[in-house]
Amino acid sequence: MRPVVLLTSAVVLLDTLFFSALTPLLPHYAHELGLSKVGAGVLAGAYPAGALAGAIPSGIVAARVGVKPTVLVGLVVVAVCTVIFGIATSEWALDTARFFQGVASAFSWTGALAWLVAAAPAERRGRVIGRAFAAAVAGALFGPVLGGIASVAGTGWTFSAVAVLEVALAVWAVMTPAARPERPQGTGALVRALRDRRILAAFWLVVLPSLLFGNLDVLAPLRLSALGLGTVGIGAAFLAAAAAEALNNGFLGRVSDRHGPRPPLLAGLAGSIVVAAAVPWPANRFALAALIVLAGVAFGTFYTPGMTLLANLAEEIGLDYGYAFALINLAWAPGFAIGAAGGASLAGATSDAVPYLVLSALCAATLLATGRTRSAVAG
Repeated sequence: MRPVVLLTSAVVLLDTLFFSALTPLLPHYAHELGLSKVGAGVLAGAYPAGALAGAIPSGIVAARVGVKPTVLVGLVVVAVCTVIFGIATSEWALDTARFFQGVASAFSWTGALAWLVAAAPAERRGRVIGRAFAAAVAGALFGPVLGGIASVAGTGWTFSAVAVLEVALAVWAVMTPAARPERPQGTGALVRALRDRRILAAFWLVVLPSLLFGNLDVLAPLRLSALGLGTVGIGAAFLAAAAAEALNNGFLGRVSDRHGPRPPLLAGLAGSIVVAAAVPWPANRFALAALIVLAGVAFGTFYTPGMTLLANLAEEIGLDYGYAFALINLAWAPGFAIGAAGGASLAGATSDAVPYLVLSALCAATLLATGRTRSAVAG
C-alpha cells in the first residue's frame, strides 16, 4: 500500500501546488490586466469550474476503465495546461487554461484517491486520507511560495518546471501496479447515491468549506495588498495558514478513525462561524494575516472527516470509489467557484464583510442541523 500512498500524495501535492500558486499572483494579474474584483474572482473560479465539468466524466472513467488511466489522463493534460497558463498574456487565455487544468485535475484527483482508498484497510481509511490531504495541503503550503517565485523569475519558466514534474509523475504512475475494475459500474449507481440523504449531508460538508476557501482566497489577498503587503508577504501569510492546516489534518485522520467524523466536523463548524465573521474587519495587515492562519485551520477541519465519511458511505451502499471521489470533486468545485466568483461579486456590490457574514451564517445553520441529526454524520 505504501507505493500507492506515496503516488497519491505526490499527485495531489502537485495539483494543489499550481492551484494555490495563483493566490499571491492575483494582485499581479489584477494590475497587469486591469482585472476588477469580479475578473479576479472569475480567474480564481475557472479552475474549480473546470473541476466541476470533469467530475462526473472522471468518475465514469475510473469506474469503467480503471484508476490508472484516469490518473494518466489527468497528469498529462494538467502538464500541458500549466505551460499554457505560464506563457499566457491575456485574460481569456489565462481563464481558459485555468479551466481545462481544473478538468484534468478532476481526473487525477478522482483516480488517485480511488486508487488509494481501494488499497487501504477500512480501519485505516481516515489516516491514509488524512496523509493524502496533508500532502494536498503541503501543495497549498508551497503554492504561494511558487507564486512568489513566479512573480520574480517569470511565470513561463516557473510553471514549465512544474509541468516537467507532472510528466515525471505520469511515468511513475505507469510503473505502479493497479487493479482494473472486475465489474464496471454504470452511472445509475451514482444517480442512486445522490438520492441518499446521508450522501447529500456528507456532500454538503465538502461544499461548505469550499465556499469558505473560495471566498477567502480571492478577497484576502486583495485586502492584504490594499493594506500594503506585497506578493511575498501575501504568500507568507497563506504559507503559514497551509502549514497549520497540514498539521491539523494528520491529527484529524486519527481522530476520524478512532471517534468517527462527527467530533472534528462539529469543531470545524464552530470555529468557522467565529473566524469567518472576524476576517473582514482588521485594518492592520498583520492582524489580518493572523486571522487567515486561523481560517486555514478552521475551514480545513472539514475536509479529512468529510472525505472519510463519503468513502465509508460509498462502501456501505456498494458505490465504486471512483464515483465516490467524483462526488468530492462535484462538491468541491462549485463550492470553490461560487465562493470565489460569487463572493467577489457580492463584495464588489456591497462590501467584503457581506459574503463573510453570509458564510458564517451558513456555518451556524449547518452546525444547528448537524447537532439535531446525528445519523447523517455518524460515519
